Amino acid sequence: MINIKLFHFNELGTCCSVLWKEGNTRCAIVDPGMSDEEECRQLFGYLEENALDPEGILLTHGHFDHTWGVRALLARKAVPVYLDPADKDLADLGIRYFYKKPATPKEPPFPTVDVHGGEVLTVAGIPFQVISTPGHTPGGVCYYCEEEKLLLSGDTLFAGSIGRSDFPGGDYDSLIKSIMDRLMGLPADVDVIPGHGPRTTIGREAMTNPFLIPFNEPDEGIDWDRDGITFER
Repeated sequence: MINIKLFHFNELGTCCSVLWKEGNTRCAIVDPGMSDEEECRQLFGYLEENALDPEGILLTHGHFDHTWGVRALLARKAVPVYLDPADKDLADLGIRYFYKKPATPKEPPFPTVDVHGGEVLTVAGIPFQVISTPGHTPGGVCYYCEEEKLLLSGDTLFAGSIGRSDFPGGDYDSLIKSIMDRLMGLPADVDVIPGHGPRTTIGREAMTNPFLIPFNEPDEGIDWDRDGITFER
C-alpha cells in the first residue's frame, strides 16, 4: 500500500506529492513547488514528524512552479532529480523564463537524471512507469503506479481540463495526442493527481472532459436556411 500526502504550494497552487510505502521510511517527492521559507517548513516539518527520508525527486516537467523547491530539498540531502532532458533548459531558466525579469538573479542549475517514456523508475521501493506526454512542454511526462492505479499527471491532464499549450515549446496537437493515445487507454478507475486542482479519475475525464470530447460535425444533409438558421457567408 502506498501512502500519499499532498501539498499545494506557491501562488499557482502547484501540487507537490509525497509518496511512501506502508512501513517504509523512504519516500519519493513529486514536483516540489515550495516558493518560500514557510512552505519549505511545511514540507520539511511533515517529513520530520513522520520520519520520512526522501530518496528521489520526480519532476513532471521543467516549469518553475514545479521545480521551485528542488534546491531547498537538495540542500538538506543530495538525491537524484528525475527530469526528461527535453525540459532541462526550462528548469535551468526557472522563474526568469516566465516573468522575464532581467534583474532576477540566475540560480545555478541543479543536477538532473534523464528519464524517458517507457522506462520504469523505482524510488523508495515504488515503481513509477514513465509516460512521455509532450505538449504542455516538450519534455512533459506522467508517472504511473500500476499496482496502485495511480497517475501523477503534472500539467498534462487536469480535472475537467488540460494543460496550456500556448507557452513557448507547447503544442496543442501533441498534447491532445499524448492524452488520447497514452493516458485514456489506462483503466477507468485509475486515480489521477494533477499538477493543479482536485483529483480525478481516467474514467471521469474520458466521459466528461470537454477538451477530450470530439466535436460533432453538422449533418451535411440539413438545410440550415430552410430550418430558419441562417449563417453569413
